Amino acid sequence: MKTMYIGSGDVAKLLMGKNTKGFQDLVRKFVSDESPNYNALASPIDALRTGAILEDQYFKTLPDGYYPQQKATSSEMDVFKCSLDFAKLEKNKIVDFDELKTVFFTDFLEFQPYKNADYSNYISHLKKNYKANYNQIQQQLYVTGLEEANLVFLAVYNYDDEENAVREIQENEVIKFRIRRDEKVIETIKERGLFFQQIKDYFKEEKK
Repeated sequence: MKTMYIGSGDVAKLLMGKNTKGFQDLVRKFVSDESPNYNALASPIDALRTGAILEDQYFKTLPDGYYPQQKATSSEMDVFKCSLDFAKLEKNKIVDFDELKTVFFTDFLEFQPYKNADYSNYISHLKKNYKANYNQIQQQLYVTGLEEANLVFLAVYNYDDEENAVREIQENEVIKFRIRRDEKVIETIKERGLFFQQIKDYFKEEKK
């Protein structure tokens, strides 16, 4: 049962049509019992490797109380789990988090008009152009029970590992969007996850 969970990174496939390859791949992974071994730092894909390197550099900019890669499981539907890039803990309880996305500098520039915009303006842009990121953070809000959290975009200038490993992140190279809980999206995620919860519950009953 070690693969019987829906992580925040699975949400895009979860919300696809049931006859799509993405959704069917998710089902196969869910029942495979073969845990994937991810090592982004060793990835041949430049964007993934750079993102992992810059996560370490971004962590250095956060105040005390934040911890990387904190895991959480939903108390309502335990099929849902998430790993938070950077979670703020108080008395060992998650009270806030940052979900970090690295984007190339030319893409980062498109966020500038929304930097000081009100919620309705920037959230409509994110829901339209970064829907997968928006849905991912809604899953994380559901799992953690929080009302809001940060979706953070960090500018990437190049894919030079050595340069990125010593880069000092500046304030103007980061933009944070506060994302509020969206019950409509969360209900859709829960509805689509019910199928997977039933499979997991069936196997839990078999083990008793």
